Amino acid sequence: MDREQEEMQFVGVFGIFKESYNIIFSWRKIFSQITLALILPLSFLYFLHDQVSSLFLKEFNTANYEKPSDLISHEWLYFCLFNVVYITLSFTYSLLSTAAVVYTIACIYTGREVSFKKIKSVVPKVWKRLMVTFLSIFFAMFFYLVVSAVVFLIWAISVGGIQTIGVAVLAILVILFIVGLLYLTTVWHLASIISVLEEAYGFSAMVKSQKLIKGKLRLAISVFVIIGLATGFILVTFKRLVVEGTNMGMFSRVVYSIICLLMLSTMILFGLVIKTVIYFVCKSYHHENIDKSALSDHPEVYLLGEYTPLKNGDVQLFHV
Repeated sequence: MDREQEEMQFVGVFGIFKESYNIIFSWRKIFSQITLALILPLSFLYFLHDQVSSLFLKEFNTANYEKPSDLISHEWLYFCLFNVVYITLSFTYSLLSTAAVVYTIACIYTGREVSFKKIKSVVPKVWKRLMVTFLSIFFAMFFYLVVSAVVFLIWAISVGGIQTIGVAVLAILVILFIVGLLYLTTVWHLASIISVLEEAYGFSAMVKSQKLIKGKLRLAISVFVIIGLATGFILVTFKRLVVEGTNMGMFSRVVYSIICLLMLSTMILFGLVIKTVIYFVCKSYHHENIDKSALSDHPEVYLLGEYTPLKNGDVQLFHV
């Protein structure tokens, strides 16, 4: 890291982007290897799913089904199987990419030598902890959506028919829903970093993440919204130029596909590095510094067989 840990608390939105860029640029070789091995296939899966889904839905909308039983066709079964494979592979590559990038930055921060061979040895062990954390946040998000649906249903039954009051209440509910969704997303992002760098994972990592973002919530949400909008722009561009751009020549669509693929891979890498930088910013804000002499031994622990997380009292964090 280019900044001392105690100075990280003063980093703003622009500073986080600049710090992330400096990390990637300074260690571009190892990040290029991670991108080619993990992030590029993940980006390809996103675009492949978009393309295949578009083709299938177009065929489904233009087809004539005389009987309800015709809906259950080989095409539907193939499409369902494709989605199962897609979800499995994208979920796996996403967690592996997160583990690889966070572990690499931990090595960089401590001055430990890092190689792609080491990363391949470490990532499978960290992946299990990230999976538990992801499932925990998934259940939390599902519960939040169910509660929100019940609240909106109550609104529709009680005041939905009253024009002035109903619209005002709906606006408030929508704003609260979006804020809650952004909050849970931010908790999820930092919880994934905690699952790699600390001993907590699952719901425990979520609780630590909630405490960690206090005081830096608006900063974290602002950064993640910017990254989300940029990623969404790339996906929409791919859909308009490649998926729906049937009037263009095949060569133009291939060129646009490659450009979008590279842009999305870069954005995913950038987003993962940003998550880790925000983690250090939050640690610094709460006056928690990382003991580099102790943390420098931490990456080696991954290579000793079973994953042994850091202990709060001896090898991980201390208060300034």
